[in-house]
Amino acid sequence: MADGYRGLFGAFPYAFRHGDSLLFRAYVLVGALGAVFVGGLFTLSLVVWIGETASTPGGSLTLSRTFIAVMGLFAAGPLLAPVLLVARKHRKGLSYHPRYDTIMALLGVGFLLSIYLAAIISMPESFQQQPTGLFAPVVSLLYSLPQLAGLVPPVAMMVVMAVGHYRLSR
Repeated sequence: MADGYRGLFGAFPYAFRHGDSLLFRAYVLVGALGAVFVGGLFTLSLVVWIGETASTPGGSLTLSRTFIAVMGLFAAGPLLAPVLLVARKHRKGLSYHPRYDTIMALLGVGFLLSIYLAAIISMPESFQQQPTGLFAPVVSLLYSLPQLAGLVPPVAMMVVMAVGHYRLSR
């Protein structure tokens, strides 16, 4: 492959070396660490879920185990997407918007923040603490939302990332 680009793991050093902006280069590190952290959390949750349901026969439990793995991919995949898309842009020499790298890094950070918002929204009541400080009203509002609303920020940000990539690629 061109200049050391070898798939997923080679895309990170390649994108870091060829990225046009300092912000994007910082995102390569943050996005990789974020994806490893989120992937690790979902892996640990899958291990715990298998341990708790090991004595139960398959059926719907097999489906729930698969659901955890798929949700982990949906959480970690968009964190990797900006790096992979920019690496692809530079490797193939495609023409894009001049600030493509920077904007994709900002969208990646936005997705990371959307995962944080989703975690706050979907926090079980037993783990919620009384919010204090400057953001207390915002956290209280997020706690009051139904847990299913936790899907909205990451899904909305994935759509924004896809639209951003599409529009900047033209």
